Amino acid sequence: MAAPKMGDFEDLLPVMAEKLGGEGLIRELCNGFRLLMDGEKGVITLESLKRNAALLGLQELRDDELQSMLREGDLDGDGALNQMEFCVLMFRLSPDLMEESQFWLEQALEEALRDG
Repeated sequence: MAAPKMGDFEDLLPVMAEKLGGEGLIRELCNGFRLLMDGEKGVITLESLKRNAALLGLQELRDDELQSMLREGDLDGDGALNQMEFCVLMFRLSPDLMEESQFWLEQALEEALRDG
């Protein structure tokens, strides 16, 4: 059986969002970030991504493909992904979620107003 490619995960985010709701999805993204990050630096580096890629079935990706993923998500240009950059990248990789992001934002705001 072939290992999943990054595109395979794009399709999972909308399913996760539907099942978990907005808060649950964010919690799962945070868990994914912690799995991939360098424990000492607190960010995802190329080395930590290479070391932990198998956890996501990405072990077949070449170094240049992993580096490209990092560059795509690296908004501040420091060569690594912090938690916010990782979450933004995951949403950007999922076109369906980008379309639904307004819905999730409105839902989160309504919950915050209701609970607050």
